[in-house]
Amino acid sequence: MTRTTNEQPTGRTAKGAVVPVLAFAGIVVAVMQTLLVPVIKDLPQLLDTAPSDATWVLTSTLLSGAVATPIMGRLGDLFGKRRMLILSLSVMVVGALVSAVTSALLPMIVGRTLQGFAMGAIPLGIGLMRDMLPHEKLGSAMALMSSSIGVGGGLALPAAALVAQNTDWHTLFYGAAGLGVLAIVLTLLAVPESPMRAEGSFDLPGALGLSTGLVLFLLPITKGSDWGWTSATTLGLFAASAVVLLLWGVYELRTAAPLVDLRTTARPAVLFTNLASIMVGVSFYVVSLVLPQLLQLPTSTGYGLGQSMVVAGLLVAPLGLTMMFTAPVYARLSAKYGPKFTLILGLSIIAIGYGAGLGLMSAAWQSLVIAVLLGAGIGLAYSSLPALIVGAVPASETGAANGLNTLMRSIGTSVSSAVIGMVLANTANTVNGVEIPTMHGFRVSFLIATGAVAVGLLLALFLPKPNRAPQLRASSEEDANLARAEEVLRGFRGRVLDAEGTPVARAKVTLIDRRGRQAGATLSAEDGTYTLAVPAQGAYVLAAKATGHGPLASSATHAGDDRAVDVDLSLPGGTVSAL
Repeated sequence: MTRTTNEQPTGRTAKGAVVPVLAFAGIVVAVMQTLLVPVIKDLPQLLDTAPSDATWVLTSTLLSGAVATPIMGRLGDLFGKRRMLILSLSVMVVGALVSAVTSALLPMIVGRTLQGFAMGAIPLGIGLMRDMLPHEKLGSAMALMSSSIGVGGGLALPAAALVAQNTDWHTLFYGAAGLGVLAIVLTLLAVPESPMRAEGSFDLPGALGLSTGLVLFLLPITKGSDWGWTSATTLGLFAASAVVLLLWGVYELRTAAPLVDLRTTARPAVLFTNLASIMVGVSFYVVSLVLPQLLQLPTSTGYGLGQSMVVAGLLVAPLGLTMMFTAPVYARLSAKYGPKFTLILGLSIIAIGYGAGLGLMSAAWQSLVIAVLLGAGIGLAYSSLPALIVGAVPASETGAANGLNTLMRSIGTSVSSAVIGMVLANTANTVNGVEIPTMHGFRVSFLIATGAVAVGLLLALFLPKPNRAPQLRASSEEDANLARAEEVLRGFRGRVLDAEGTPVARAKVTLIDRRGRQAGATLSAEDGTYTLAVPAQGAYVLAAKATGHGPLASSATHAGDDRAVDVDLSLPGGTVSAL
């Protein structure tokens, strides 16, 4: 079940600024993943540690981000998504400042772990958009928010390279902290709190179990190449992860208010979307690891392109820029063909990009072509994922469900980092004691990415056609009106009135199924009208609440056909008519 608060998203300025502010917050958070890529080869010297230990500076961010996303999503559903978004950004700022004042390995890892914690801001932002934006603007807004993961990562490369090449590398962290503070201030000023809340309490045992299982799983993935993939440590951690996650799953199925509703996660639309998300995450991180190294290798190797750190970053930057500009294109395509089509199209373009990339590694301009192609494909794929998830889960579970989806992408990037790192290390040539990646290793990496995209395409083909939430695909007011008209044919409709029969605007109307779970939610229009689609036939409860009025719960039944059932709701009284 859900409940609402009196914190309503009001004010024209706030409404107009919500999307750019949330997207900016997402970009700031995503910057943390690639912030140190320009100096990755120098980290052992900068931190006075072994290369295998220096990798923890990147690994810790991926691990904490993977753990934080579903937890922060659930906390946002329970206690307020804006509140948890600000908390995530605040933790990131603290982590950046910790890293900025140290050159020792352990404090640096602590700071980087805190920075990764902010990855929960992505699903929280998507949840806020769903709760407060009009239907016709939601598709493109969520596309931009979802793409911010890649946009931030892509844009961070040239900016970080410019800073690292001309100033002390600690300046990167001061800059990140400043961006975080700016994102917090803008969020406080422009983003109102969502009125949507989930009932229940936070599942602490579930959070601990999921965190433990994920760490046990991701740790050997990120360190397997150092420890040995068949070593007792690696295999033991994988086995322990399987046991912990299995026990966690049994517990989640039995608890009344789980951290992750595994029954919802098992729905085909959610399951296949999450599995495809892993493959998209793999494909994104491969290009981020390969192209900067290829561009910066000296021409004396015979295949290196001899570019400076800054130029290499600028040539890769179109990856993020193209993803950003893809959001409005996605909205139009999705409005006409649906998010499943755009996901398949995006994955196809990624496959073309990596396929072409196998023969486009001999000049700097060719790297630019690869970045643009992959940016367009990854942008379309990333933009499709939240629409598919949001269209398949109740509104009260938006934060947790998108948190889990973001977790799947994090698993993909972690797997990609580990596997590509192993491939490049095992195919490298040693010159004067320094390991130099080879062209063979780069091409094998691109082949791995192509294989992952092929698996993603296969999974996307199994996605069912969406049964609900056509409004997520609307890109204009006309499309939104048509979508709402379709909903009316197979759900409940009516008006929300006060005791004197006057229409009540912006009343929250929630559809609750026989299991006590939310099946839909909407706000009444200025004339008090509302429409709610039903996922299946059966008995439901329509719960209504508005500021200044008492709550109402009324029973209603739908036969599951295309007939609309009229139910007018009177606050604070009972149902005044039901036809």
